[in-house]
Amino acid sequence: MGIVKDKFREVSLKVGEEVKELLKEHGDKELGKITISQAYGGMRDIPAMVYETSLLDAQEGIRFRGYSIPELREKLPHAEGSSEPLPEGIFYLMLTGELPTPEIVKHLSTVFAKRSHVPKHVFEVLDKLPISTHPMTQFTTAIMAMQTESLFAKAYRKGMSKKDYWDYTFEDSMNLIARLPRVAAYIYRRTYKDNVHIEPDHYLDWGSNFAHMLGYEEKEFHYLMHLYLTIHADHEGGNLSAHTVHCVGSGLADPYLSFAAGMNALAGPLHGLANQEVIRWIQAMQEELGGGIPSRQQIIDYVNKTMAEGKVVPGYGHAVLRKTDPRFTAQMEFAKKYMPTDELNNIVWTLYEVVPEILGTKGKIKNPWPNVDAHSGALLVHYNLVESDFYTVLFGVSRALGVLAQLCWSRALGFPLERPKSMTTEWIKEFIAKNPA
Repeated sequence: MGIVKDKFREVSLKVGEEVKELLKEHGDKELGKITISQAYGGMRDIPAMVYETSLLDAQEGIRFRGYSIPELREKLPHAEGSSEPLPEGIFYLMLTGELPTPEIVKHLSTVFAKRSHVPKHVFEVLDKLPISTHPMTQFTTAIMAMQTESLFAKAYRKGMSKKDYWDYTFEDSMNLIARLPRVAAYIYRRTYKDNVHIEPDHYLDWGSNFAHMLGYEEKEFHYLMHLYLTIHADHEGGNLSAHTVHCVGSGLADPYLSFAAGMNALAGPLHGLANQEVIRWIQAMQEELGGGIPSRQQIIDYVNKTMAEGKVVPGYGHAVLRKTDPRFTAQMEFAKKYMPTDELNNIVWTLYEVVPEILGTKGKIKNPWPNVDAHSGALLVHYNLVESDFYTVLFGVSRALGVLAQLCWSRALGFPLERPKSMTTEWIKEFIAKNPA
């Protein structure tokens, strides 16, 4: 079946047997209780789904199969000359639970290259859209157009055994991951570079080929893509895009349909668009203060002004984390290595020094620390990728690695249709009346 596919079949069958035994012995044990506030508050912090590929800890940050981001930057295979991990490696880790060898990562790069052909009709669909269409709308449209290639959908229509669901999900996921950089780069060049496109270079790894098709040949930018595509790959199952892919996939929608749904979730202002808002907020501050690098006091005053106007400081705060996002730290280390005098990045670092202290004085803010979005845009701007509307597409290409690896696991473990119980406000009022204690 293939090196990676055989390995996934081996490990998923083993875990499947463990889950059956776990449910048999402990299926009736309670994981927790919900409150009325949680029911109204977006189901925040309710432990209600199993998601194998990553886990978010409030104090340690994201862990991929138990490994922290600093550990992954050290242990995953790197491109020659780079100290950043290749994203093929984290995909293999999430899929199998094991760290890959350099040979496995090179194999995956080759497999993705062989699977990367995008049907002509996908580009034709994109070309029918107005050039002003938001890049995320173009991205989800292209994914939907590629659904014609779904092996899962074709096999299901003919009739297939439940035990084979994972097989066709795996094949679709591998094809989709392979094709996303080509589609994303086409959208970028179509929208911002006069529709002049760059053919793929199949001798490059997955992330470097993406950078090449975008139009960036600097090795440093390729290293940034390796880091960016790795650290944005997953963020446990409760975040909106991951949960949407999981939920839609539970209805046996194929990976194309499921991933497109997740990307529509990512496109919302409270999720993936946050990275755009950070850059726009910093640039607005620079413009108001006359350009250049504002003083520390000017930044403090502008932050206080933003909050006094009832607005949030973009890039700060997180639903789960209660410390600096390790993804922020990884990007800061990259910036201090490759661009220590860059104006925008220096502003980001000064914000990191002053914003947590200001937010910490407000009392009700549980997490005054920066998240991944607080830094990512400044790195991209340094390399002249200044089109902030495109940033969420980059995020989406990366997030495919985690959510599609998990989709393979969901089908391998036979997860059922997701169907939580809902309540009405009237029901809750009656419940409170009957249970005053």
